[in-house]
Amino acid sequence: MSENNLVHIVSFNIPYPADYGGVIDIFYKLKSLHRLGAKIYLHCYSYGREEAKELEKYCEKVFYYKRKKGLLFLLKKLPYIVATRNSKELLNNLKSTKAPIIFEGLHTCYWINHPDLIDHYKIVRAHNVEHNYYAALAESEIKLLKKIYFKMEAKKLRRFEEQVKADCLLTISKADQEYFEKKHTNSFLISGFHSFKAVTSQTGNGNYILFHGNLGVPENKKAIEFILSEVRIQEHLPLVIAGKNPSMDLVKLARKFEKLRVIENPGENAMQELIHNAQICFIPTFQSTGLKLKLLGSLFASRFVVTNSAMVKNTGLEELCEVYDEPEELKNCILSTFSKSFSEEDILKRKAILEQGFSNKINAKKLFTIISNKFNK
Repeated sequence: MSENNLVHIVSFNIPYPADYGGVIDIFYKLKSLHRLGAKIYLHCYSYGREEAKELEKYCEKVFYYKRKKGLLFLLKKLPYIVATRNSKELLNNLKSTKAPIIFEGLHTCYWINHPDLIDHYKIVRAHNVEHNYYAALAESEIKLLKKIYFKMEAKKLRRFEEQVKADCLLTISKADQEYFEKKHTNSFLISGFHSFKAVTSQTGNGNYILFHGNLGVPENKKAIEFILSEVRIQEHLPLVIAGKNPSMDLVKLARKFEKLRVIENPGENAMQELIHNAQICFIPTFQSTGLKLKLLGSLFASRFVVTNSAMVKNTGLEELCEVYDEPEELKNCILSTFSKSFSEEDILKRKAILEQGFSNKINAKKLFTIISNKFNK
């Protein structure tokens, strides 16, 4: 392997285990670049996660930095998610080795404009249009203090985005690309990296409907409330809700419905089995930001996918899903789809789209091409 193929990747959290959207993208990006011969220095801000030996399989070095926290950071002009990731040790490690740097999200961009990094080729991976994402979180949040925090953070993120000076932007969805290409002449759409090498959906039928995701975040709480209160599919068919950190209210509610089951904190393999064996992944969202990796996961591994327009808008995946917005339309679609058999033709249609534009191998080659002539220059 050439000594020149070095790249720094700065991660907002430790990307293992790969069990939620942003870290899934980072972890499988590491693996894919490693296969192509990149030598990776991975820099991780840590909070709520243990150091991971698994990462050493794909990285030359792994550095850990403690993310700071506290009310004091709420008073700063910088967004909280940026101000709390300000390790000087990170700056020293980045400037000590001249190589391209991939900053994963605005979260990690505290040092991006520092004069000591002026000769480094700097790439920002935009996981979302962050100020839109936080504005949407504010809309979904019920608690007043959290709602105020999300609104403040959205304003700060909009301002900070304008200040970030990157050589290149990597976007994750068509909608994000349309937004960023108006602001940055050197932006490229590279879809989210994920765990799937090929479409593994099974033909035939499953016997339950699945909603999956991080159940502790406002976006998914709102989606679950919509499913249970407005679509009310649990009154008609078996519904499984699976993911991290469900609320006690949701766990208690499941006891009231014979057809509703909540699976708390399933491991990666258990979650993949749930997705693989479902008849329908029912995954509406009310935040049309970025690319939801659970949508990709559902399409690569499950049978039918039913969702709303906010989930698929400008993703290029619309034709692979059943898409409705009104509760009654969604319920009728699910009721009629539950008895359908998933066919070889359905699988071939998915392969034609997913194994091209959403292939880790293809997207890693695109990224490697972007940075390859910048290695150690």
